[in-house]
Amino acid sequence: MATPAALTREAGPVVRTETSEQERLYAKRRGSYTFNVSSLVHVQSRLSFAYVLLCALALGQEPGAKPGAAAPPDGKAAAAKSEEKSALPFQIQLLETHVRFESNGDSRKEVHTVVKINDLAGARQFARLGFDYNRAFQQVEIPLVKISHVDGGTSEILPGAITDAPNPAVRDFPAYDDVRVKSVRILGLQDGDTIEYQVITTTTKPPLAPDFWLEHTFDRSGQVLEERYEIDLPSERRPEIRFNPATPATSEEADSTGAAGRKLYRWAGRFSAPGSENSGAESVPDSQVTPDVSLSTLSWEYLSIRLDELLLPGSQPLTEIKTFEDQVKELGRQPEVAAEIREKANSLTKESKTDLGRLKAIYDFVSGRIRTLDLPLGATGFRVHAAAEVLKTGYANAEDKYVLFASLATALKLPTRAALTGFCDKKTLPLPTRFRHLLISAQAAEKTFWLDPSLEVAPFGMIAPVPDQWALLLNRGIYAMNSRGHEWIEIPPALPFPAFQKVNVEARISGEGTLTAKLNYVSRGENELVLRVAFHETPKERWKEVAGLLALSDGFRGAITNVTASDPMATKDPFTVEYEITQAKFVDWSKKPVRIPALLPQIALPDLPGKTAGEIELGTPLDVQTSLTLRLPAGTTVQTPAATSVARDYATFSSKYDGHLNTVSVSRHINFLKREIPTERAGDYNAFSRAVQNDQAQVIVLLPADTGKKD
Repeated sequence: MATPAALTREAGPVVRTETSEQERLYAKRRGSYTFNVSSLVHVQSRLSFAYVLLCALALGQEPGAKPGAAAPPDGKAAAAKSEEKSALPFQIQLLETHVRFESNGDSRKEVHTVVKINDLAGARQFARLGFDYNRAFQQVEIPLVKISHVDGGTSEILPGAITDAPNPAVRDFPAYDDVRVKSVRILGLQDGDTIEYQVITTTTKPPLAPDFWLEHTFDRSGQVLEERYEIDLPSERRPEIRFNPATPATSEEADSTGAAGRKLYRWAGRFSAPGSENSGAESVPDSQVTPDVSLSTLSWEYLSIRLDELLLPGSQPLTEIKTFEDQVKELGRQPEVAAEIREKANSLTKESKTDLGRLKAIYDFVSGRIRTLDLPLGATGFRVHAAAEVLKTGYANAEDKYVLFASLATALKLPTRAALTGFCDKKTLPLPTRFRHLLISAQAAEKTFWLDPSLEVAPFGMIAPVPDQWALLLNRGIYAMNSRGHEWIEIPPALPFPAFQKVNVEARISGEGTLTAKLNYVSRGENELVLRVAFHETPKERWKEVAGLLALSDGFRGAITNVTASDPMATKDPFTVEYEITQAKFVDWSKKPVRIPALLPQIALPDLPGKTAGEIELGTPLDVQTSLTLRLPAGTTVQTPAATSVARDYATFSSKYDGHLNTVSVSRHINFLKREIPTERAGDYNAFSRAVQNDQAQVIVLLPADTGKKD
C-alpha cells in the first residue's frame, strides 16, 4: 500500500511513515546490553516500513536514496538491466510524475506507472493497490488501471472495483476518519503481466495555504527503468528552489501554453549511484538523503508561527489581521478552557500541593489515560480537535494530545509550548514533513520539563533522543520579534533521575551439557524507554518473541520460556524483564578442559570519533552492573581469570571472578560519569576501552570431575 506520505508529501501537510529514527539514534550511543536491542522498538513497524517502501516504488512514489549522477536512457542498457532484474518480484518500466502548484497553495499531482510482474510474489503484492489521502483537503482519482496479460488480451478495472474507506489505523477512531485509503483490487495476476495505472491527487485549501513545498529524490535502486518528473510552478510566489548538482533538470522553460507567469522544470532518464549502475542499491532513511529537488515558500520562522496557530483552536492567522491592536490582542490568546476541562484539571490535581505535582498529575493522565492514535506527525495536516472533544473521546494523535495537555495546563496557570523533533538542519529548506515527533515544553518550579505523552509509557521528563539536541519551537510570538532565530531551541540531554542497568543471570550446566538460565533485567533511563515501548506495543502472547530478540542481542541462544515484565505504564518505578532460556549441547564435556565465556551480556563502549570530531561522546551518565551465578555438575573444578580494575574521571570499570567447586560467580561494573571528553584524551580512552574489552574476552576453564582419574 502506498503511504500517505508518498502520495501527498509534495503537496502539503501529509502522513509520514515512521522511519525508526529513534532506533538509529539509540544504536549510535554507548551502553551495555540494551543498546544492542534498539531494534525491539517498533519491530513490526520496521518490517512493515520495508514493505511499504517497496510498494511505494511500485506505486509511482519517490523512495529514499543517496544522491548521484543522472544516466541518460539507453535501450540496450535498459534491456540488459531488465534481464538482470527478472529475479525481482516486479520491475517498474515507466514512472511519470507531474506536479502543478497554484498561487493559492492548491496542487495537483498526476502519477502514471507501468509495472511488469515477474513472479507470483510480485503478483501478490499488486493484488491490491492502496492510495492514502486526507479527505479534509484532498481527493484521489484513479482514472486508469489496465492489465496486459502475458498470454494476450487486456482488461481494465471498472470504477465499481474501487473502494474508499478510513485508513485501517483510524478504523476504530471516528474522529479521524478523514484519513482514508482508496483501494483497487486486482484479481488473477500472473507472471509476465503488465499493470498500467494513473493516480491523480488534488489538494484544495490545505491547512498551510497559500504556502506549499516539495521534496523529491529519484530512484537509484535499479527498480525503475525510466523516470520522468515535471514540476509546474507559479512564478509570482517565487519559491526557493534547490537542485542536486548531480541531477540537473533536463529542461527549464516558461509555460508554452500561454499561461502567465509559470515555470516548468523537467527531468527524464534513469538515475544511478555515482560510479556504478547500482542495481539493487539499498535505500536509506529520509533524514540521511539529500533530495534531488526541493522547494518551499516557507521560512523556518513563518513555519513556526503557522504551526503554532494551527495547534491553537480558535486562533486567527496573524497575517490576516489588519490592525496592530488586534494583532497584539490575538498574540495574547491562550488555549481555550471549557468548563469540563477546568473541572478535570481540578479533579486530577486536588491532592497536589505544588505546581510540579500538578504538572505530573496532568501528564500522567494525558500520557496514560488518553489512548494514543498511532498516526505519524502531520497525518491530519496539523488540524486539531478542541480539548473538550479529545477529553470526551478518550483518544488522540500527538497533536491533539498537546491540545488537551495545553488546555489542562492553562486551567492551572502552567505555561506550555509545542516543539517538533526528528530533524535539525537550519540550512535546508523548511518543510513541515521533515519532522517526526511532537514534544511538549512545560514549566513548573522554575524549571522547564520536556515531555512526550504520545509514547504513553515514557516516565515524566523522559523523551526519546533528539537529533543534535535541537527542536523547532512553535511560537506565534515570533511574529512580533525584531531579531531572528527564536524558532530553534536546544533541548538539554538530561534525565529526571540517575540512569542505571542491572542484569542478573542465574545459570546451570547439566551433566549432559545443557544450559538453563534465568535472566533478570532492571533498567532506568533511555534503555528503559526502549524496553517499555517494545513490551507495551507487543501483545502479551508475543512477549516471548521480544525476549528472544533481547536474548539474541546479548549472545544467548536457545528456547525462551516464562517471560514476565513489569507494567510498562507503571513509570514511577524501574522497568524489569525476566525470562528463562534453555540451550541443549551448550558444552561438550568430552573436550577437556572446557572453556566458556562469562555468561553475561557484553558491555559496549562508544567508538573513537573521526579526526574532525571535537569531543568523544560517552552519552548520558549510566551505571551498569552485571552478575552471574553459574552452577555446574558435582565435582567440576573451576579456573577463573584475573579480575580487572581501571578508573578514570570519566568512567570506571571493575570485574570480579570467583570459582569454587561446582560454582562460578562473576560480576562486572562500569560507571560512565561524564557525557563527553576532549579528543586530546583519545589515547587514554583507547587504553580504558582495551582494558574493558580484554577483560570481557577472558574465558572460564571447567574441568569435569573425572579429569584427574587414570585409565
